[in-house]
Amino acid sequence: MDKFDHDVLIVGGGLVGATLACALSQIGGQSGGQEKLKLALVEAKPLGAKDQPSYDDRTIAMAFSSRRIFEGIGIWSSLSKADTTAINRIHISDQGRFGITRLAAADAGLEALGYVADTRAIGAVLFDFIQGQKNIDLMCPAEIQSIENGQDEVLWQLADGASKKNSKKKFRARIVILADGGRSGLREQLGFQVIKQDYQQTAIVTNVSPTRPHNNTAYERFTKTGPLALLPMGESGTQSRCAAVWSTAPDQVEKILSWDDNKFLARLQSRFGWRLGKFTKIGKRQAYPLHMSKPVDLVKQRVILAGNAAHTVHPVAGQGFNMGLRDVACLAQVLEDALNNGNDIGDEKVLAHYAQWRKRDNKMVPLFTDGLIRIFSNDFPPLALARNIGLIAVDLCPPLKREFTRRTSGLMGTLPRLARGLPLQENKKGFTT
Repeated sequence: MDKFDHDVLIVGGGLVGATLACALSQIGGQSGGQEKLKLALVEAKPLGAKDQPSYDDRTIAMAFSSRRIFEGIGIWSSLSKADTTAINRIHISDQGRFGITRLAAADAGLEALGYVADTRAIGAVLFDFIQGQKNIDLMCPAEIQSIENGQDEVLWQLADGASKKNSKKKFRARIVILADGGRSGLREQLGFQVIKQDYQQTAIVTNVSPTRPHNNTAYERFTKTGPLALLPMGESGTQSRCAAVWSTAPDQVEKILSWDDNKFLARLQSRFGWRLGKFTKIGKRQAYPLHMSKPVDLVKQRVILAGNAAHTVHPVAGQGFNMGLRDVACLAQVLEDALNNGNDIGDEKVLAHYAQWRKRDNKMVPLFTDGLIRIFSNDFPPLALARNIGLIAVDLCPPLKREFTRRTSGLMGTLPRLARGLPLQENKKGFTT
């Protein structure tokens, strides 16, 4: 009898952890007699709770590569029906200055630059898929009390009260994947060193209804208080809606949240302008502090970091969730290759391959987003002039625009199979596009 209760323990049932469970559930089970991986997914919050990461009120911007990953897993058709809005164009501007860049899906030969979806809708599709997989043991709500990672196995235990049947049992797994967010306590407990940077900004997230149609255009507008993004959403009745992400100083948050709807809309209007006409309605407002974090290592003796536990970046350019899905795609292929080659999925060389594959993306994206914040937060006249000339240059240079578009869409570098929209079972190496 196999001494392992599970091959893989996934800690965290947010969007990345749940997507990872969907992807890994398909590994194995091929004609060679290899059984599918046995998975445990542990999530602390009850499904459907407002503060459960896959069921809160936010919207997510998905890059085109994220669509391909969901296609490879086999759930994009369900997601595309769940209130998903295509981003066909992106409009980038610097408030009060002449610089502007306009990107279009056609510039890069893509069907769309990305998609905007409600996290509740994504979460519902993911967990519907999970509950239909016999090789996923979903433990929710439940918390991890301890994890002991050793040379050949990982021992883990649920916290008291999580389950009368299992609270005292020590489970055995081959590997553990921490996908429990940027404030992962287990990450620190297991000895991962993390570099952190507080942006001294807070994102106020809501949705608004403008009088003009958004025409599937996303807007990124840099203002004196930080970037302001408006993302296209599905219609509410006969009126377009946009998700708004307004970055501001932490000491202004309480005041802004206290404004009545009319005052909030007026202040938002003054920062964004009138390209979408007048803002007439507003949804619930929520605030999220912004920071960057990156662990020194992604793997440590059978423990792997993914999603926000592996990297947290500023939401400018909407890269955070998409980086997490690229973690999923790379890790799934690395584990699939190891299994097909008869290797231990927790072997040091196997996990080092994942860490190496993600190294460039995990370095370049934070540099890119952090650089945008620093450059556009500086009002030094020569720098302001240079950045606006840069925006115009990108707008007027098709090859530069095409490369910028494909890079922000997650389509550069060595792509794993899922990121090409292909299923994991066809075991071939990634290629460079």
